[in-house]
Amino acid sequence: MNDSVTVYQHTSFQTHLPGYLEDYDKLKKQGIEIIVCLSVNDPFVMTAWGEANKVDGKIRMLADTCCEFTKALDLTKDMSEPLGNVRSQRYSMVVENGVVKSLNVEPDGTGLTCSLSKNIFCQL
Repeated sequence: MNDSVTVYQHTSFQTHLPGYLEDYDKLKKQGIEIIVCLSVNDPFVMTAWGEANKVDGKIRMLADTCCEFTKALDLTKDMSEPLGNVRSQRYSMVVENGVVKSLNVEPDGTGLTCSLSKNIFCQL
C-alpha cells in the first residue's frame, strides 16, 4: 500500500466500499448497471483507494475534487478540524434514468447504518 491510504476514513475503507464490492454480483442481478463511489478528494487518491480495495472496474471511483456535486446535493460536512476541509456526508443513492429514486443519508453524516449495501436491495 502507498501513503495515500492514510487519507481514507477507516469505516469507508474497511466497511462501506468493501460491502458494495462484496454485493456486486447481487446488485447486478437486481438490475444495477453502475456502482459509483464518490468522494470529495482528488482522482489520485480515488484511484489508489480503488486499487487497494481491488475494485477491478466493478465500482467507478469518482473524485468530487471541488465538492461541486456534494454541494449541489446539500450533503457537505465540515471536516476542517480532522481533515482540513469540507467533505461529503456518508450516503447511498439509487438513481434511475437520471432521477434520484432513493437517498440514504447517515443521520450523523458519518455512520454505517442506512447507507450500507445490504440496505439498497429493498429500494430496487
